[in-house]
Amino acid sequence: MFQTKKPENDTIYYFNNKIDKNGLSEQEARKRLLKYGPNALEEGKKVTAFEIFLDQFKDFIVMVLLAATLISAIMGEVADAITITIIIILNAILGFIQEYRTEQSLEALKKLAAPSTKVIRDGVTKEVPAEEVTINDVIALEAGDRVPADAVVFEAHNLKLDESILTGESVPVSKEPVNIELKRSTEKKSIIYMGTIVTSGRCKALVMDIGMRTEMGKIAGMIKEIDNNVTPLQRRLDKLGKVLVTGSLIICAIVTILGIMRGESIYYMFLSGVSLAVAAIPEGLPAVVTVSLAIGVQRMLKKNAIIRKLPAVETLGCTNVICTDKTGTLTENKMTVKKIFANDDIIDIEGKDLSSRFILRGKRIDPTIDPVIKRLLEIGAVCNNADIKIDRIKIGNEIVDNVKYSGDPTEAAILYASVVGGVSKDKVDKYIKRIEEIPFDSDRKRMSVIVDEIGNMYAFTKGAPDVIVELCTRILRDGREVPLSHFEKKRILDANERLGRSALRVLAFSYRKLPYGIKYDYKNIERDLVFVGLEGMIDPPRKEAYDAVLKCRLAGIKPIMITGDHKLTAAAIADELCIHNKSDNILTGSEIDKMDDKKFFDAVDNTTVYARVSPKHKLRIVRALKNRGYTVAMTGDGVNDAPAIKEADIGISMGKGGTDVAKEASSMILIDDNFATIVAAIEEGRIIYDNIRKFIRYLLSCNIGEVITMFIAALTSLELPLIPIQILMVNLITDGLPALALGLDPADRDIMNMNPRGAHESIFSKGLGIRIGIVGFLMAFCTLSSYIFALTYGTLDRARTIAFATLVMVELIHAFECRSERHLIFEIGIFSNMYLVIACIISFLLFVSTIYIPFLSAVFKTVALTWFDWLVIIFFSSIEFVFNNLYTAFILPAKKTK
Repeated sequence: MFQTKKPENDTIYYFNNKIDKNGLSEQEARKRLLKYGPNALEEGKKVTAFEIFLDQFKDFIVMVLLAATLISAIMGEVADAITITIIIILNAILGFIQEYRTEQSLEALKKLAAPSTKVIRDGVTKEVPAEEVTINDVIALEAGDRVPADAVVFEAHNLKLDESILTGESVPVSKEPVNIELKRSTEKKSIIYMGTIVTSGRCKALVMDIGMRTEMGKIAGMIKEIDNNVTPLQRRLDKLGKVLVTGSLIICAIVTILGIMRGESIYYMFLSGVSLAVAAIPEGLPAVVTVSLAIGVQRMLKKNAIIRKLPAVETLGCTNVICTDKTGTLTENKMTVKKIFANDDIIDIEGKDLSSRFILRGKRIDPTIDPVIKRLLEIGAVCNNADIKIDRIKIGNEIVDNVKYSGDPTEAAILYASVVGGVSKDKVDKYIKRIEEIPFDSDRKRMSVIVDEIGNMYAFTKGAPDVIVELCTRILRDGREVPLSHFEKKRILDANERLGRSALRVLAFSYRKLPYGIKYDYKNIERDLVFVGLEGMIDPPRKEAYDAVLKCRLAGIKPIMITGDHKLTAAAIADELCIHNKSDNILTGSEIDKMDDKKFFDAVDNTTVYARVSPKHKLRIVRALKNRGYTVAMTGDGVNDAPAIKEADIGISMGKGGTDVAKEASSMILIDDNFATIVAAIEEGRIIYDNIRKFIRYLLSCNIGEVITMFIAALTSLELPLIPIQILMVNLITDGLPALALGLDPADRDIMNMNPRGAHESIFSKGLGIRIGIVGFLMAFCTLSSYIFALTYGTLDRARTIAFATLVMVELIHAFECRSERHLIFEIGIFSNMYLVIACIISFLLFVSTIYIPFLSAVFKTVALTWFDWLVIIFFSSIEFVFNNLYTAFILPAKKTK
């Protein structure tokens, strides 16, 4: 096998043998992976599960409560101390489960978004995780790819790399293939480094160093990570939490002082105040958001969307414009050449397999006999980087052709048309040899190859018809080159439009005989071309795209198609999918260039299709839409799409064909490159945000209810309706399982029939803050009313037990009310969230055990309740339920109609 030796000065690499372009075998790759380890940079120390658990006890209020519990034990209240300790530990376990699940979800997310690269093994190009690349692997790179390891280039075409991550220089650096005959390579010319980016061209290279042995590893360079920064919502809730902490501590202090002034023991009131603070302070709000977001990320993954940055989940719910590519996202990206224009004729290709026929004026023809069609197919086969493998397989009693494609789908379709026409690569390679390539780029809108055809040098060029035609001065007709007149150009462009109206994607093909010694750059090569013909490819819309576009419309989201295709092709697909209406505009890249910013900003409101655009236009479109106040999602896959993806509120890259640069700039990756997945992700984003609102509504209502209950009792000189251990138990029962179950609540059935929320809309918008306050007061009213009523016929312990039961009941009932802000619980179904049903049953049984199990009854100072007591509890706990449902059924709809 090819070996490399690296001298101490790190500047020259020596080669013992020729490079094996077939790469390593899979077996050898596995051996080397075991020997050299994974191709990864070292990460910092990870937080262990035990450390996460210990962190639950580091909260100041919890530490104070533990200290008070210790004092309680010393004073002889051992049962109380043990019970409070158990409750604190159970709360810590719940907190640990939340945080540990979040850590695990984020760790899984890192692995999902980890980079991959193309390697050649056993002569076959395949994609593998970058960390599985090993020494002597052959890697294949193209524009937009990030180099996975230090490697020596042995094959290159116009290769340039951005090495700014290592050198700080922003100007791309040209690379040349190693001179194998000299058996050495100078570092600057043929070595590529881990972490650098291919900005243009393509290459094959042999891996020399991986992981921490690379130049990147030596300088402790950056490793690609999921962005774990705190989300905007978490920051807002953290600030809210601090305000609530301050308010709760003040109220708890007042309750403690008033109790002491009333004659209660200092220890008892101090323990009551601390217990109330533990129950009242919503210290878990930001963590709850993280858990909800992490769970949502896992659900999105099942729908083929990888979220790279958690803030994107929040932003998805605000999205009101989706700018999407056409090819592969709205369409199937399964190209088939259906029509050819050559010799002023349209040739149809009928059939879907290798027996497809070329039909001219109703008759089957042999395309290899016509010199123009043959030349067209030759250019299609040679000016092409796709590959086709055809195997004969037996299905039942029938032998059929099994065709496998690799490479760009458009190029694969062109190559397949050439194969069907009898002009395969194997045949053409015998008399046409590729020498050099000028790769396609979105600005030139064309690709060229330099070839040697039986001693003559030619340039074969394919690209956008309007671009190619302008570069042509002659046309191939009946095997002869004749001047291309203005009239002929118009005929070609008219044919292009006819094909475009049929929703065909059209490419033009041309060539030029080159003089010897010409410099191989596009300015010299791509001029004075000879026009040969057009190929029109069908790329049908995805079936699921129809429903997805309709869903967008109902959800108040405007879908916009952005494509490099011809205006008429784009319009035909957009009309079919109902993206474009008669009143909407269609703008081309050239029309955008002629507009100033003000005129363009005004135009974007009514434009739904952008055709013949380049990446620079995408960036301008995003900025214009954002200027008009839209929250924009933008898709892209190329290296030049990265600025627009990064500028968008939600940048979306393609999982199948997206470059590493595009993926790194994006917030979300589509595994299946499907428009419907974007819509599904937006729906999931709305569900997550909705569930966070449910959780916050429930948690804060309950906490406010508990604080107000104790505060009013203290102000009115009542005996405290709840003792410290009961307060802690309420907190465990209600803030635990039911609250977590709300984070798993299914969506409201009409969640995609509502307009997107505003980007800067408060979490408490649409009256949520007022409802939380009202429900908190109602909970306090129900609890205190039942307590005062019970005092008229029972002992203090019985009254406290009834107050305890009423508060627990009203909070558990409220958990079901929090499932929807717009619908009654009877409309959405009590059993449609079984997690919540089970959580409430467990919580209720825990509460009942504190009343009817003698040992626990003694610890919690409760008494067994009679049937009359339960009637009192049910009556008072139903007051909040009745009022809240009346508000939802009558007052809320009345507000909406105003």
